[in-house]
Amino acid sequence: MSDNKFKSFFQLGEVGNYFIRVFKKPDPNKKSNFNLRMMHGINRISIIMFLGALIVWLIKRLM
Repeated sequence: MSDNKFKSFFQLGEVGNYFIRVFKKPDPNKKSNFNLRMMHGINRISIIMFLGALIVWLIKRLM
């Protein structure tokens, strides 16, 4: 029972899976449109900026 709780605590879920999926190369067999590519590009930029700001905040906090 405790092992199941441990696994469920660290599951990424839909949002976590999206963060991983947005950085993968698109499937060449799937049809993609311009709007979808731009949305994923903007999401990549925002994730990277968030992680950068989090690192800067942690460094300032620890020093």
